Amino acid sequence: MARARVEQQPAATGTTLIVMVGLGIAFLLFMAFLNVVKSGNLLNESNLLYAALIFYAGAGALYLGFGVTGTDSYVRFASLATWAGLAANTGAVAHRWYEAGHPPFASIYEMLLSFVWTLAVLTLIAEKKFGVKVIGTVTMPVAIVGVVLMQLLRTDVHPLVPALQSTWLHVHVTLAMLAYAACALSFALALMFLIQDKMQNETFLATTSLFGIGVYLGILTRFENWGGLSVVGWNAQEKSEMFLQRGVRLFVVIPDLGWLMLLVLLVVAAPFALYIVGRVRKNEALFTLANRAVFVSILLQIVALLVFLLRARAGQYPSLDAEGLYATSLAASPFILSGLVSGIFSSLLYLLLLWRRPDLERLLPTAEALDRITYKTICIAFPLLTLMIAAGAYWANRTWGSYWSWDPKETWAAITWLVYAGYLHMRITRGWRGRRAAYFAILGFVVVMFTFFGVTYLLPGLHAYA
Repeated sequence: MARARVEQQPAATGTTLIVMVGLGIAFLLFMAFLNVVKSGNLLNESNLLYAALIFYAGAGALYLGFGVTGTDSYVRFASLATWAGLAANTGAVAHRWYEAGHPPFASIYEMLLSFVWTLAVLTLIAEKKFGVKVIGTVTMPVAIVGVVLMQLLRTDVHPLVPALQSTWLHVHVTLAMLAYAACALSFALALMFLIQDKMQNETFLATTSLFGIGVYLGILTRFENWGGLSVVGWNAQEKSEMFLQRGVRLFVVIPDLGWLMLLVLLVVAAPFALYIVGRVRKNEALFTLANRAVFVSILLQIVALLVFLLRARAGQYPSLDAEGLYATSLAASPFILSGLVSGIFSSLLYLLLLWRRPDLERLLPTAEALDRITYKTICIAFPLLTLMIAAGAYWANRTWGSYWSWDPKETWAAITWLVYAGYLHMRITRGWRGRRAAYFAILGFVVVMFTFFGVTYLLPGLHAYA
């Protein structure tokens, strides 16, 4: 089947975007400096994270600029921006370590801080050592979402609960963050392999649409029958979620937001529907129409994000569980926000592929090299996962008197381990290479993300503090 054609623009050679991104970074840093100069506390954790976000966003903009123009120099400057973001990220990690008196591993905020730092380090290693120059097109959006989430989560330092007052905390979580970042890198490498392996653009289109469908279906689990969207109530004074009773959150309903999310779901699903019909009828024109539908879906996703930001940041809303009006906050729904942002990023990455696939292929190693690097990365991640589980089991036995309690986090960590064990088993014993191995690597990272984020908020257990 022939691919849908998109007219390629000639590659640009100017430095306009580099200058614009540089000026944007300088302006944002200068404005931040003016806001904090009176406090005399310039190099604090919040400011360093803000600087990291600016530099990571600058790197992301340059990678996207490469996708639009094909200018190779944008990739080089994106790498420099990543280095600057890593420096600020390192400062934030060091500051947190100093303030807390222990490595930043004791909460979901601290684990995200360490995860983003490790991901940036591995991104730069992949660029320099393995020559995967555009790996940041996938990893930088993940880093940006991570830093945005950190801005919303609770950042105050609390004394460690008794279960965390152990050297094994440092061992267990260090291994986890290294393993998860290596899994994220293998995910990005697997995607790059599929590009070099000549997977059709239409398949990437369908996958992107399916990801967006998953995001909005997840959000719409909070849909109320009369069109509202349920979100967690927020106590602004205590900076914490509101609870009806121990372990039971108080939900408030933002009117009409559910209808908007449902509309966006239908538009996001349109490219996938057009893809299916196009494959059945073997009609190329429908693939072209599906690509245009992606543009429309991006616009509506941006609208949904802006409306959610405006409605969730301020206002008092009713609850189905209690009388009166209650406030909410973006901090009460960090993963709805991250889902909205991730949906937009994934669609933009598809457009980058659609517009600049020949340039991407030129800058990437061969498919065989990417397959080999993905395998090497998982060969690093798997022993780390194994040691993480072993260290956690030993620590659990010392703390709770049992090596394994079938806690949700433990169970999903075991599932993650089994997925990557399956990858290595099939590769070594059955000789799996190429696309089947790449699909395994992508599936593994999806499970990692659910283990890291989803279990924490959806399946509370002994690891609720993490």
